[in-house]
Amino acid sequence: MVMKTRAIVAVTQPEYEKGRAEFNRAEAEGTICLPAPRDEEGLAATIRSQKARHVICGVELYKGELYEALPRGGVIARFGVGFDSIDLEKAKEHGLLCTNTPGVLDESVAEHTIALMLSAARNLTIHDEGTRSGLWLPKTGIELHGKRLAIIGAGSIGSRVARIAAFGFGMTVIGSEIREIDWEEKRRQYGFQKLVKDFGEAVEDADFVSLHIPSNTSTQHFINIERLNMMTKRSWLINTSRGEIVDESALFDALNEHRIAGAALDVFESEPYSAVDPAKDIRTLPNVIMTPHVASDTAEANQRMAKRALRNIMLAERGEFDQMDLVN
Repeated sequence: MVMKTRAIVAVTQPEYEKGRAEFNRAEAEGTICLPAPRDEEGLAATIRSQKARHVICGVELYKGELYEALPRGGVIARFGVGFDSIDLEKAKEHGLLCTNTPGVLDESVAEHTIALMLSAARNLTIHDEGTRSGLWLPKTGIELHGKRLAIIGAGSIGSRVARIAAFGFGMTVIGSEIREIDWEEKRRQYGFQKLVKDFGEAVEDADFVSLHIPSNTSTQHFINIERLNMMTKRSWLINTSRGEIVDESALFDALNEHRIAGAALDVFESEPYSAVDPAKDIRTLPNVIMTPHVASDTAEANQRMAKRALRNIMLAERGEFDQMDLVN
């Protein structure tokens, strides 16, 4: 009897820990998932030494050695949605398939977006820090009910944020979307009051502006001086999308000069965060809320991402490419 060769998958350590239960379950079905370093050199070394055919990875930027280490026909499966850390052209040159996990983290990111908005509205971080320090300095907050929210990017995550905001808090939600989409469905199912293509029209008179657009060459520094100046002085900018879409130096100036009220950020141009310009470190500003890229990091979303990444690899093993979440 000829034993079938098991698929060997190298999984970057942080992602392995997040999806450990699913990766352990996969072994019973013939897939060996091995924890590996997240840095490219260490990851490539593990792939070669363990003869791994596929890899599941996080947001680390991979420039060269990874693509050379994997065999042709192998899969680079992103543990998440964004794939800007993967060089799709290099992957194609080396005969590699690239996938992501669309849809499985939408609820988690939407909830975190709302959490950031509530924190901004009720001064939660300021109150927490002050109270822990022995101070009793209550600062008056605002209700979300009746406030105006501009959602930039009315895709799956943006639409879920709209639904919670409109139906849960009674906010007025304006969407900005350049694609042609079903406006009636968005209004009926998600509570958008209006959908426009122009950013300036969307953020006009907005109390909160939430970003839900992908990172690509056309959205690099999408939030720049000009667009920040279109926002109101009471606006909070919320970003749970990608750090690269915000010009952090321009944002620092807008916050420091109180041209906008504040910013609540889960993603940054450099992660872990370091100031692009040391003289404009947003950590020094009182009107900023920061979390370390955890919007999608829930127990439930992590298991769904692990399962989806493994599914893409198994589909590749079976040659069912048309059913994969291919991004190249």
